Amino acid sequence: MTMTRPPAVAGAFYPGNPSILTATVDRLLAETPATNSEQPKALIVPHAGYIYSGSTAAMAYATLAPWRSTIRRVILLGPTHRVAVDGIALPKTTAFATPLGSIPIDAKAVAQLTELPQIVASDRVHADEHSLEVHLPFLQRILDAFTLVPLAVGHATPDEVAEVLDRLWGGPETLIVISSDLSHFLPYAAANQVDRDTCAHILQLDARIRPEQACGAYPVNGLLLAARRRGLAPQLIHRCNSGDTAGDRQRVVGYAAFAFTEAKNV
Repeated sequence: MTMTRPPAVAGAFYPGNPSILTATVDRLLAETPATNSEQPKALIVPHAGYIYSGSTAAMAYATLAPWRSTIRRVILLGPTHRVAVDGIALPKTTAFATPLGSIPIDAKAVAQLTELPQIVASDRVHADEHSLEVHLPFLQRILDAFTLVPLAVGHATPDEVAEVLDRLWGGPETLIVISSDLSHFLPYAAANQVDRDTCAHILQLDARIRPEQACGAYPVNGLLLAARRRGLAPQLIHRCNSGDTAGDRQRVVGYAAFAFTEAKNV
């Protein structure tokens, strides 16, 4: 029996009308043509409303275009904003829906994780959480058919997150997406300074990012630890904040997109 999590923030963070949503996402992607020559293994992508961070998110997702039929599974990790959780929450549902349709949860991948002590099962954690949902329309438009492993990360160590990633690492068919914004509600100049420093640490694969530097610090740190162990090469695609897009400059939220590629076999 299919149990589907319905969209919670359609019409708020992104358009709720399917045709308007399709046109919006396609326009954002078209404005940022892919220029990379290697398939990303992982991305860090912001999760604010599309008017604020959609252009930055699109720059990350546009890099996937050449591999739209290669990538068949997305491991999506984001922070919890509404329901606190110790560990990492999987939903009990079997699909996630957006106005563009339904995405099946990868049951085999879920089965690989359920025995881990840091994994909990909770639909409540996922029900109103936007940090994962806002990425789905981009993935639906840039990829062909794929399955999803949605993980809402609460208080979890870098090792606990990296252990989950290691279990599901896979090959070219598996993409890891970490959902995170950067600093929150600083004045424009201060935010730029803080976010530049945070991005420098991410590029050094320094898995000690703090929550005040990035709201998705816990999943980000897990990826950075796994990336360092596996020799991934990070690249900053774009950085900006809400003062550059659709907000005032007194209290801004920072955004950045990164791609991580696997080292070529020598």
